Amino acid sequence: MTEYPRTFSHIGISVPDLEGAVEFYREVMGWYIIMKPTVITEESDTAIGQMCIDVFGEGWGTFKIAHMSTGDRIGIELFEFTNNESPGEFEYWKTGTFHFSVQDPDIEGLVQKIVERGGKQRMPIREYYPGEKPYRMCYVEDPFGLVFEVYSHSYELTYSKGAYGEDAVSYTHLRAHET
Repeated sequence: MTEYPRTFSHIGISVPDLEGAVEFYREVMGWYIIMKPTVITEESDTAIGQMCIDVFGEGWGTFKIAHMSTGDRIGIELFEFTNNESPGEFEYWKTGTFHFSVQDPDIEGLVQKIVERGGKQRMPIREYYPGEKPYRMCYVEDPFGLVFEVYSHSYELTYSKGAYGEDAVSYTHLRAHET
């Protein structure tokens, strides 16, 4: 079997206000609406109903869902569950996804838009290579408590050779020493 890198299809995000989240991400990020907010009801007569029972188990009743897409065609599924809970403190150490990242060369402008629309800037905009390369990043939070990161440049450029100095350990070096 040939090994190759898989592409990223989509991410599912739970929010307390689906319509508000769709509006926020459309206005601030420019993401496309693929499917407007829709109510899904627990039932086993349709493929989507059965799939949701398979994933969530029984007893969830209904939830709302909307589908969006980024400029590079990554899908964003937004869910609003009737029993949703807002996260407490930012628990980055817990297993699971603790952030995603978007890219905008106008990092200052995007961070400002996020704050103006009710989000938070969690840190100053920082440079990865002060005085050498213009790669910058900033952690932010949307109005619904979701923490994410904003990069000024692509992931590949940011973490390519030299990301942490000349002594950076390469991925192939790490793989050779796994056992």
